[in-house]
Amino acid sequence: MKRSLHPAWVVAMVACLVLLGAAGFRAVPSVFMDPLHMEFGWSHGTIGLAMTVNMTLFGLFSPFAASLMDRFGMRPVVVFALTMIAAGSAFSVSMTQSWQLTLYWGVFVGLGTGSMSMAFVATVTARWFVARRGLVSGVLTAASAAGQLVFLPIIAHLTTQDGWRRAALVVAIAAAAVIPIVLVLLREHPEDLETTALGATTSDPGAPRIRSGGPRATVAALGRAARHPAFWLLAGSFAICGATTNGLIGTHFIPAATDHGMPVTTSASLLALVGVFDVVGTICSGWLTDRFNPALLLVAYYTGRGLALGFLPGLLSPDTTPSTWVFILFYGLDWVATVPPTIALCRAWFGGESPVVYGWVFAAHQLGAGVAAAGAGWIRDAFATYDPAFYIAAGLCGGAALFCLTVSRRAVPTAPSLA
Repeated sequence: MKRSLHPAWVVAMVACLVLLGAAGFRAVPSVFMDPLHMEFGWSHGTIGLAMTVNMTLFGLFSPFAASLMDRFGMRPVVVFALTMIAAGSAFSVSMTQSWQLTLYWGVFVGLGTGSMSMAFVATVTARWFVARRGLVSGVLTAASAAGQLVFLPIIAHLTTQDGWRRAALVVAIAAAAVIPIVLVLLREHPEDLETTALGATTSDPGAPRIRSGGPRATVAALGRAARHPAFWLLAGSFAICGATTNGLIGTHFIPAATDHGMPVTTSASLLALVGVFDVVGTICSGWLTDRFNPALLLVAYYTGRGLALGFLPGLLSPDTTPSTWVFILFYGLDWVATVPPTIALCRAWFGGESPVVYGWVFAAHQLGAGVAAAGAGWIRDAFATYDPAFYIAAGLCGGAALFCLTVSRRAVPTAPSLA
């Protein structure tokens, strides 16, 4: 007898599609930076400020996304998010002032992508999976991180051939096209289809319909976690992680490579390869996290990332070289390899509240990314080169390694109390 596909896999595939697309839309302004600068005369810092608003709202809204999904359901929240992304991208076609870029790509797209953050991953896996939960979480996390890089070559090609407005319209249409798929195929709970979560028995139907307590409880969890030095060490290191990935490389690698004579399509393709290697790196990091001290893994990741950033200014040139490929390979493997160890440390320190605490740690990640997005742009405007930004980021990675080394030297509690 032929076995039918469990509905959980359909929900997971829809979630993967949504996360891939949402992450891709968030990275588009990195391709638009030079065209906007040439057409309107906006500085790199001004354009970077729009990305700062985007990443800041993404980070600050993320901890509340789970409570919104509990209260209103996944489908309404995801449809709202896709609508905001489509609107922000479509409205940008008619913009003539820099504040409109901040509103459309900063506020609209920032709120939209923030509504589909890691809380969406946690909600889908908790409701629909008992078996394969770790695998699905890893795949969805990789999709969220890789999506912003995989779509870059397509957007870069459209921008080069037809202009940035045509590319922006394609993004808007793509976001809107996902909405019917979400409405038809994304289901809230297994019992809505008279089934159970994948791997659950009739006596264990999967995740119950637990209310998160709403935004007030989310803020209260932050207050309890903030009493512990481990929270600040993890948040600080993850802020540097965001600064050196989404904020610096994700936003400014393409214009930095363009400064050295590299074609936009080539640099966008290199970033896409970072996204491909990121999937491998995330899965391997999860495997290592189960077997080694997660804090020491983070020390290794940040140290290696700092060394790579220190060498990057000397690697950029009009053509790709073997050294360039080595950098792309390493940075791809290391891109979100920090996520599994950071989640493990949050779980070790904060127990049952670790998902919410990780949401706030992830908010720090996006705040760091936002600061770097604007800061690197201002550095480029002031020095006519990105080199100082890369060197500063390399030093920050050394600081992140020290933060994680400090965490590794503390006694990790087995059942911490946040009361």
